[in-house]
Amino acid sequence: MVRLCESGPVNEDWEKRVTAAWDTFDDFPEERAGDFRAVIEVLVAELPDGSPDGPFERACAWDSTGHSDKAAPLYREALAKGLSGYKGRRARIQLSSSLRNIGQAAEGVKLLTPELDGPSDELDDAVRACLALCLSSLGRDREGLSLVLGALAPHLPRYQRSMANYARALVEPEG
Repeated sequence: MVRLCESGPVNEDWEKRVTAAWDTFDDFPEERAGDFRAVIEVLVAELPDGSPDGPFERACAWDSTGHSDKAAPLYREALAKGLSGYKGRRARIQLSSSLRNIGQAAEGVKLLTPELDGPSDELDDAVRACLALCLSSLGRDREGLSLVLGALAPHLPRYQRSMANYARALVEPEG
């Protein structure tokens, strides 16, 4: 029997089992997507009422199985319930992607733009990539390309300065 951590909505064992479930995602072909979502639902059922982790995991499962329309409201619910930190940032990235997929790219841009000025972490490039896609969907390709080049530049073995300068030049006014 799983005991929930009294100091928080989930415990380390639950997190490990969620990670293990996600590690099996590729074992579920598209025609068995519902089976994968059922695995996540079983884990979510263990959470206390009001936990933001439940709607977040459910959103991820719907999103990963091709249903951005069902995922978006669940991401919003998770954030409204206080999902924060690393998972909160993931939820904003994934919600923005879902919004773009359902024709609401402008809302995705509005949601992700503040993340550019937030604390830096390993999700920075994902923020920029998703924001670039949202911008492109709005016909703002130069801004999107600038973000992508800016994200790519630090990873290049050479030409970092040149690529960073080119990225800035794409969005700076010509003078």
